[in-house]
Amino acid sequence: MLHTFDFGSVRIPANVSGTPRPVAAGHVVPAGPIALLHPFGDTEFYRHGWNSWSPSGWARTDGDTIGIKDSPRRLLTADDAANETPHAHSGSAVGAVVGEDGNVLLLGALGLGSPRVGADGNILWGRAEADIAEWFVGYGPESEVFASYADLVSERLGRRALRAGAVWSSWYSFFEDIDEDLVARTVSDLRGYPFDVFQLDDGWEPIVGDWEAGPDFPSGMAATARTIADAGFRPGLWLAPMIALPGSTIARTRPDLLVQDDDGRPLVSGYNWGSHYYSLDTTQPEVRDHLREVFERVVGWGFRYLKLDFMYAGAITGNRSRDVHRETAYRDAVEHIRTVVGDSVYLLGCGVPMIPSVGVFDGARVGPDVGAFWDNAERVGDPSGVGARNSIVSSINRAWMKRLYEVDPDAVYFRSARNLLNDGERQALRDTAAILEFRSTSDPLAWLTPAERDELRAYMEETAVIEQTGRYAFRINGREVDLAPIVTGEAAAEAASLVV
Repeated sequence: MLHTFDFGSVRIPANVSGTPRPVAAGHVVPAGPIALLHPFGDTEFYRHGWNSWSPSGWARTDGDTIGIKDSPRRLLTADDAANETPHAHSGSAVGAVVGEDGNVLLLGALGLGSPRVGADGNILWGRAEADIAEWFVGYGPESEVFASYADLVSERLGRRALRAGAVWSSWYSFFEDIDEDLVARTVSDLRGYPFDVFQLDDGWEPIVGDWEAGPDFPSGMAATARTIADAGFRPGLWLAPMIALPGSTIARTRPDLLVQDDDGRPLVSGYNWGSHYYSLDTTQPEVRDHLREVFERVVGWGFRYLKLDFMYAGAITGNRSRDVHRETAYRDAVEHIRTVVGDSVYLLGCGVPMIPSVGVFDGARVGPDVGAFWDNAERVGDPSGVGARNSIVSSINRAWMKRLYEVDPDAVYFRSARNLLNDGERQALRDTAAILEFRSTSDPLAWLTPAERDELRAYMEETAVIEQTGRYAFRINGREVDLAPIVTGEAAAEAASLVV
């Protein structure tokens, strides 16, 4: 049906599936395809990525698109490969265009179904694989319209209240080269420092898919959890429960429990660890039993902060035993995990589909892995690639998501050793984490100078007062910070933290 949205200063003709109803900040539109005929011509478009690593940000409708191009393997992991349009402006769930008065016209889905939003110089459109979610249409100041959208999503999907606090993670120092003695030494060094969580990352398990203690943890994971807790930290652990490497027990012995391709074979869901990997079919009762056993075991060991990685694989396109939409299958599985671990266990999602994770995860990564270097020389032009700049760009463009869950921009650095980042680049990471209100690092004290240790302590203890003064401009405890030169690539990182 035809409808005209009247926002006072602008009228937007539209084709909608049902009668819109007004809400405080705009209009809610019934599920179904929607097209808004905007009068702005070529303008800026906000593109939102599907999962944690998917590129997000603003681009001109008459300019280059934001996304992963010419890399099918990376696209499979880091965005919605089934729907991505690398050479046209579109993104997942929510999009917006800028009007002549500086206000934005926003179109956002209020639920699941793999909704997609795109734009050109004439139309802002929305459609979904499954028409199961209403839409929100709003027009006004950028920060207010995005806040209104986020609040409507939370009304429908929920909002968790747990806070992570300050987090130390093993990943960006030791990566997979960890063992129980190294963990014990690192925990002992950190005793007395202002961390709430000590999170052990990948490398503790024998292989991805088999969630038991590996050979480098001969005393078992409960002993390591006690070591962490005895030092005064909340024990944290990394898992990737939705995937399995080909050599894992479940992949070798029960391939029928995996998502299948059209030929009836386990579906390749992504690539890492020098291999491909598969997705668990979480619609099968035996897989739900498997997840229950895994998470009862992990919580029984004593871990109370769980980083769940590569979670998008639970929502990948493929053949499952039950005919439900893939995002519904994913959310059902995560709700099942939440039921098993209880409300007191903090769940941090990484590689998660962003909107389907609202209300079940306490926090979510909102950018690619950070890395101790600025740009990724191995994947030039890939905004989802590992690197400090890519992490900042996607994360700061998702600052509005703080109203949905805690948003994790990834680790910050204090160390100058084993690090290619200069002082300005390290400061830009720390400023981004302060703005997003999630602070974590992987710097072992042994790698820090006395001055760097003092910086770490002061930063982790700081309670920052944040004021947003522009799209990428902020005031942190009275200090002016402009991240626009980093986002646009027009200046060196030293310009990121300009003190006025």
